[in-house]
Amino acid sequence: MKVDVLACLTVAAASLVAMVTGGRSSGRRKHKEVFLGENSKFKFGGRIDYKLKKQDSTKTLLIKSEQLLRIEEHDFAIRPGFGGSAIPVGIDVQVESIDSISEVNMDFTMTLYLRHYWKDERLAFPSRNNQSRTFDSRLVKKIWVPDVFFVHSKRSFIHDTTTENIMLRVYPDGNILYSVRVTVTALCSMDFSSFPLDTQNCSLELESYAYNENDLMLYWKNGNDSLRTDEIVLSQFFIEHFHPSSGLAFYSSTGGQSYLMKRPQPGPECHIEPVCVCVSGWYNRLFINFILRRHIFFFMLQTYFPTMLMVVLSWVSFWIDRRAVPARVSLGITTVLTMSTIITGVSSSMPQVSYVKAVDIYLWTSFLFVFLSVIEYAAVNYCTTLEEMRKMRRGKLPSTFNASQAMAFDGCFHDNDIELTPFPSMAQALTSDPLTAPSPHQDPCPSEGTRLRRQRSLRENVDLLVSNSYMIDSYSRLAFPLSYLLFNTIYWSLYS
Repeated sequence: MKVDVLACLTVAAASLVAMVTGGRSSGRRKHKEVFLGENSKFKFGGRIDYKLKKQDSTKTLLIKSEQLLRIEEHDFAIRPGFGGSAIPVGIDVQVESIDSISEVNMDFTMTLYLRHYWKDERLAFPSRNNQSRTFDSRLVKKIWVPDVFFVHSKRSFIHDTTTENIMLRVYPDGNILYSVRVTVTALCSMDFSSFPLDTQNCSLELESYAYNENDLMLYWKNGNDSLRTDEIVLSQFFIEHFHPSSGLAFYSSTGGQSYLMKRPQPGPECHIEPVCVCVSGWYNRLFINFILRRHIFFFMLQTYFPTMLMVVLSWVSFWIDRRAVPARVSLGITTVLTMSTIITGVSSSMPQVSYVKAVDIYLWTSFLFVFLSVIEYAAVNYCTTLEEMRKMRRGKLPSTFNASQAMAFDGCFHDNDIELTPFPSMAQALTSDPLTAPSPHQDPCPSEGTRLRRQRSLRENVDLLVSNSYMIDSYSRLAFPLSYLLFNTIYWSLYS
């Protein structure tokens, strides 16, 4: 009896403990579910329902995309319609930006969206609502895509941030849209004959690498509207025009390009006899042409205006006393060195071409004007020295006067130490000249309207110029500005 009672008490105690433990654990589970539910509602705005009433749409598909497109059933290493006519591939380009244009390297960098349009019936799939399907770069690697490349490109890459910028859209009837975002650096053969007043014509060329026109025909999908551009602003250039064009390129059997022929719409047939161009060497090529006109204001501030000021500054020496040697020499040397610095700075930022540029003509002509102003003072100083030496021989200068020592001391002659006699007038010179003096049988007073003319020899002109060296500065004050003005008029009329 006691044993039965003890057994009943043990069973009752065990049941009580189980009830208490189960209640606590169930309460904890309930509390945890409530906490997770409230936390998820707080974090995601109550949009997550852990009891999904509607399944994921990708789970409802009976077959996967690769099975739907029958990728495993075909050999996509071969182009669509192999053995038949050429497959047409339409191209559509949207230029996002022109990142840089380098005159030294003769290239440009452009970022664009390149879109391809073609039809591959092997990828056609049944669809009730006729909706297309969009895929990323993972499917692109398993199907055939056109092998379009950029001719004369130096560097190019497809953007991969945050993922590869590749989009593939397949329609139920087999039409395909393939779009990539590319940055390419390509060659641009520039002509700097009119630099910096030049206009450059650059082009980005697209072509199939392996398929000639018998297998693949590239064309602009929407004609001239196939090339679209955003608002592009460049620092040194103004884009005048964007336009597409097309043509044919011929490659020899060794792989080298022989020549290029442009035409509006290339066709698959050949009508040239007896030379047949319908061979494996002809490839369709598309051109993205754009015309760049350089902004001149930057070069006006950095090159032309400083050059003009240096030339005008060199003319200041014409108004300085010819006996002030240090002043005029230092001014001439300063302007010459400044012009050399300007020429060196411009040449360092330009490619080393074998022809003369427009800016070179202007800089070197201006440098010649500055150099001639220094030579002009050398002539004035030499003529002044000859004049003083002649006067010393004639005894018109004090014997104790040393002109070279006076000029070396302060660069000036001192007029109070020099006794100069005025030059005779032209009328007196003509009267005193025995060659022009009237003969005894000639009327000393000629009749009215009669003039005596005698052409001076070269030596007499030189003697007159030496005797009047100040006239060189007087003539230079007028001749130099007029010559430079004439040069600027001709220069800007030719190049602007």
